Amino acid sequence: MRPALVDGARAWSAAELAAATEAAAGWLRAQGTQVLATLLDNGAAFAVFDDAARAAGVVHVPLPLFFDATMLGHVLASAGVDTLVAAAPLAARWPGLHWQPLASEAGDLAAARLPALRPTLPAGTAKITYTSGSTGTPKGVCLTAAAMDAVADGLVQALAPLAIERHLAALPYAVLLENVAGLMAPRRQGSTVICPPLAEVGLAGSSSFDPARLHAAVERHEAQSLILLPQMLRAWCGWLAATGRRAPASLRFVAVGGAAVGAPVLHAARALGLPAYEGYGLSEGASVQTLNLPGADNAGSAGRPLPHARVRVAADGELEVGGPLFAGYVGDAAARHGDWWPTGDLGRIDDAGFVHVVGRKKNLLITGYGRNVSPEWPETALRCQPAVAQAVVLGDGQPALSAVLWPSSPAVGDHQLDAAVAAANATLPDYARVARWTRAADAFDAASGLATANGRPRRDAILARHADALGLGAASAISSC
Repeated sequence: MRPALVDGARAWSAAELAAATEAAAGWLRAQGTQVLATLLDNGAAFAVFDDAARAAGVVHVPLPLFFDATMLGHVLASAGVDTLVAAAPLAARWPGLHWQPLASEAGDLAAARLPALRPTLPAGTAKITYTSGSTGTPKGVCLTAAAMDAVADGLVQALAPLAIERHLAALPYAVLLENVAGLMAPRRQGSTVICPPLAEVGLAGSSSFDPARLHAAVERHEAQSLILLPQMLRAWCGWLAATGRRAPASLRFVAVGGAAVGAPVLHAARALGLPAYEGYGLSEGASVQTLNLPGADNAGSAGRPLPHARVRVAADGELEVGGPLFAGYVGDAAARHGDWWPTGDLGRIDDAGFVHVVGRKKNLLITGYGRNVSPEWPETALRCQPAVAQAVVLGDGQPALSAVLWPSSPAVGDHQLDAAVAAANATLPDYARVARWTRAADAFDAASGLATANGRPRRDAILARHADALGLGAASAISSC
């Protein structure tokens, strides 16, 4: 019988996981836990406490390892976390807490009790997933067990013809996409879930990735499926092409989501042996809504709706989703109204039923690593620097953000602008930092065509004018493949 889960230390049978889960659920009940937060790398411990929270009727709040201290503190306070479980080395992030070793077969863990009161949450909340926060403050999306189950079941039904037996987790379990599509769904299918520490698959922080390590992990574990972010796919394609290699023969399906991918990248990946298929989803829909599949594929689209999902286009072109939806937000239980949810994305549905996402309704940027960033956030940090008068941040679908800067004085040199970018970056988490910048060709005003009459920057015009200087030309988007 194949193992249910393989982590960095051992292989687990279904019975062994169930026993560890029962013990963890009993501990949660004994603690009187109502809201559990976990700060855990990928591995058996996450699977055990995710299951244990559900078994004990406890709300689970997975904490992304890439959140900074301010974000983590906001999550703990806003969700009303009363129990925190962390990998022992990560407990050092809160030296002021009274940590106790937590006996568990799933790893070296520590636990702390917090003097928190449970907030008013939507009825049935089982998990709170926090987005990275478009303005720096993560937003808590409350999900019911039924909604997550429906998505997992829909994925099992859609992927059944592929008969996948070994799924490798390449994204953090604290991110909803891998949690639902890469842990819940494969286990329901009866597949072996392979979940080594993230460093083993080449992922560090929110936007550092080593494709050579992922390639080695796929080969070592003979993985048949995995989920990637677009920039990870691009980097892997580039590495394969540069080294003259092809994708491991074991792979049957590589789902790509979190941001737009693009048909050229998908075609390049497939030419290298990577069976890459784009999907689309959102936290408010409990993760994946649409997915391209072998035999039902339109590269460049987001795929057709999965069995659990419904998608329509509103009169203004905004995509709306129905089916299993979130229950509300932390602090705003009444946020959801009706059976449909506006996604904030503009799109269309073609005659064959494939969903095409054409852009954000607002200015929100989604980096190639799937992090949401409102450009006004780093722009404000840049404009706080004396050397910078105007700033526009770009980078939708790119591995890192770029900026176009207009100095506060003609006397300001490039070295001063570079220092200003560094100073602004020091105030931002890694995924909201500016990696590349260029000096603006003109001031952002109506005369130059780079701003409207009332002074709002014309982002498309600014991008078009400075794309080559920033390396954001059409060819650069796929050059790594």
